[in-house]
Amino acid sequence: MKFDVLTLFPETFELVMKESIIGRAQEKGLVEVNAIDIRDYTKDKHRKVDDYPFGGGSGMVMMCQPVFDAFRAVTQGLDTKPRVIFMSPQGRVLTQKMAVELSKEEHLILLCGHYEGIDERIIEELVDEEISIGDYVLTGGELPAMVLIDCVSRLIPGVLSSEGSFSDESHFNGLLEYPQYTRPAEYEGRPVPEILLSGHHANIQKWRAEQSLERTRKKRPDLYEEYLKGK
Repeated sequence: MKFDVLTLFPETFELVMKESIIGRAQEKGLVEVNAIDIRDYTKDKHRKVDDYPFGGGSGMVMMCQPVFDAFRAVTQGLDTKPRVIFMSPQGRVLTQKMAVELSKEEHLILLCGHYEGIDERIIEELVDEEISIGDYVLTGGELPAMVLIDCVSRLIPGVLSSEGSFSDESHFNGLLEYPQYTRPAEYEGRPVPEILLSGHHANIQKWRAEQSLERTRKKRPDLYEEYLKGK
């Protein structure tokens, strides 16, 4: 899976995407993350990429030319246009289901906005989809892009040790994950549930399924209702 990120702050991806699981996935060649500096494509001698909005208003707007030229540089020579995602608070909120869908792509281009937004013509001509990570506004699209990359990359075969590493997790099947415990078996008077120490795998699986359902009912009744509708 290849991620090309069009951004004004490429150094932020160097700091985060080279670490932990995603960093190891890149070393193995399973995932490729390229941060492309939009400023490298501006024709302004001061590397200016934004201007005042037509019609007035506060803030600045990212201009067409640097973004279009950065996109063209990334896609030059490709037979087909990669899926282009604009990280935007106006987009669909990222879910596990969407992450599974995106993990089937071979190449994604993520566009990170900044300031008061980007020229609408960029969205009209280049963007296939707008995605948000929540109903709130951040200072730029870099953090959402990193969240999307992390969320999607974990689903690429070989990135995690096994499919079970993510198939039992919260939201994968519409429910929250069951509680987890590790050593010691008792800590400050709080023991691990006996069923987990029994070695009876069928009973453990049943207990975990019950706990997952009950945890979802208590913590996320909205998900619980959706799960019941789908049964």
